[in-house]
Order: sequence, then C-alpha cells, then structure tokens
Amino acid sequence: MGKPSRVNQTAVSDFLLLGLSEKLEEQPLLFGVFLGMYLVTMTGNLLIILAISSDPHLHTPMYFFLANLSLTDACFTSASIPKMLANIHTQSRTISYSGCLAQLYFLLMFGGLDNCLLAVVAYDRYVAICQPLHYSTAMSPQLCVLMLVMCWMLTNCPALMHTLQLTRVAFCAHKAIPHFYCDPSALLKLACSDTHINELMIITVGLMFLTVPLMLIVLSYVRISWAVFGISSPGGQWKAFSTCGSHLTVVLLFYGSLMGVYLLPPSTHSAESESRAAILYMVIIPMLNPFIYSLRNRDRKEALGKLFGNGKMFFLP
Repeated sequence: MGKPSRVNQTAVSDFLLLGLSEKLEEQPLLFGVFLGMYLVTMTGNLLIILAISSDPHLHTPMYFFLANLSLTDACFTSASIPKMLANIHTQSRTISYSGCLAQLYFLLMFGGLDNCLLAVVAYDRYVAICQPLHYSTAMSPQLCVLMLVMCWMLTNCPALMHTLQLTRVAFCAHKAIPHFYCDPSALLKLACSDTHINELMIITVGLMFLTVPLMLIVLSYVRISWAVFGISSPGGQWKAFSTCGSHLTVVLLFYGSLMGVYLLPPSTHSAESESRAAILYMVIIPMLNPFIYSLRNRDRKEALGKLFGNGKMFFLP
C-alpha cells in the first residue's frame, strides 16, 4: 500500500490556484488593487519598525512587541500575495508542490505568531495598568526576549509538524485549489489517501493558534476592566483605556474575521466567502494595523516625524 501512495505523491509536481476570479478582464484590476495594498502594507509596517528602532523613547516592552507584530504582519502578507501577483501577471495559476507546502508553513507560522504576539501585548497592557509599580521588573528586557522566543517556538513547531505531515499525503489527479493561496483544508480535499491525522492536526493547530491566545487576551482585558473601573477619576479611566484602544481594535478585527471563517457552520462556507475572509485577515488588517497603531498615538507620530527629519510630521493635535 505504501508504494503506490509514494508514486502518486511524487507524481504531483504542482497545484492550480484558481485565485479570486477566472475572468481575464478582471485580472488587471485585481493586480493593481492587490499590488497597491501590498505596497501600503509593507511600507506602513516597515515604517513602524524603523520609527520604533530609531527612537530611544520607544525602546519599551510595548513598542518592542509592536515592532515584532509589524514584522510578523509584513511576513504574513508576503507569504501569499507576491505569488498571487506573479500568477496574475504571468497569466499562470500554478504553484509547485514544494512551493505550496512552503507557503502553507509560513502562513501557519506567521499567522500563529500574530495570535501569540497579540496575546503578549494584552499581557503587557495588563501588567502596565494593573501592576504599574512592578512593571519594570515584570516586563524586563530579558523576559521580553524570552517571551518572543517562546512565541516563535510555539508557532514554528506545530506549523512544521503540520507541513511535514502533509508530505505523507497522496494527491489525486485533480489539483485545483479554489483559493489564491494553499489552504490546508482545500489541500486535504484533493487527497487520495487517509487524512484523519491531518484533519486532527488542523483542529489541534487551530485550537492552539486561535482559542488559547484569545482566552489570554480576554482574561487580560477582564482584569484591566476591573482595574480601570476602580479608578475614581473619569480622566484616569480614559487615560488607562486609551493605551489599549489600538490593540483592542486590531484584536476585534483579526479574531472577528477568523471566527467568521472557522467557527460558522460548514454549510455556510463557500470558496468565495472563505477567500473574502482570508483577504480581510491576510491583507486588509495587516495593511490597516500601522494606521490603527499610529493614528491616536503621539509618541509614534513624533517618532515617524523624526524619521523623516521633521518632528511635527504625522502629528495630529
């Protein structure tokens, strides 16, 4: 049994990514729109990283994690959009077998890392608001680096295991994936061999990447809310909540789009709806994150201004 499976698997040299539309007249528009969004995403996130790294006033735990979150967003988007743009430009829909697995690995890793970093930022805000006197010791540079390393390890290992497990799957002659990226569920539907272990891996990785960080975020904000509502001054309450507003907005957008895909009944799913949700959390949200984090943050606007040699650039009163 193992021998035919191996022959079938090695015969699969590529897959077809059907993309967002099969109409030729829509391809130039799609190329222009997604190229523009990708450039904005990369520029915005790289500016955030440069601004934080160049300004000593922003060398704090919160901005350390935000810089890494921006890097993760840039990498997460880069795992799928350049290949989609290349396929549109060349009028080709193919992606190699190894390229598909590599794309899947990076999507799982950076998607999971995004979740973990959002949870870490929530914990950072919890310590800053609920335990301000112990903040410098509770969020020491050594602990911040350790938390970042743990996030990378916790996301890299399951993503690598899931990708390696897919190499044991034999695929049929039909190789069309109804998405613009290598979706793991869509890949398993093309399999000719048993995929129970792979499906279990998807559930396990999904629960690990989605529910555990979300529970930590919710728990952190419950504790933050208790602490903030205990402040007698309305001005003090607003000041405390304002430090969490950007992060909370990103969390609601990110997890709202993910839940719209993975927690709805399977009967409501379609390739079109899943692709739209994927565009939201893989392209649009990483593009909006730099604006959300900088729009009402005076320190980051001033840092961006200094980056361009003008201390008042990007500053809004």
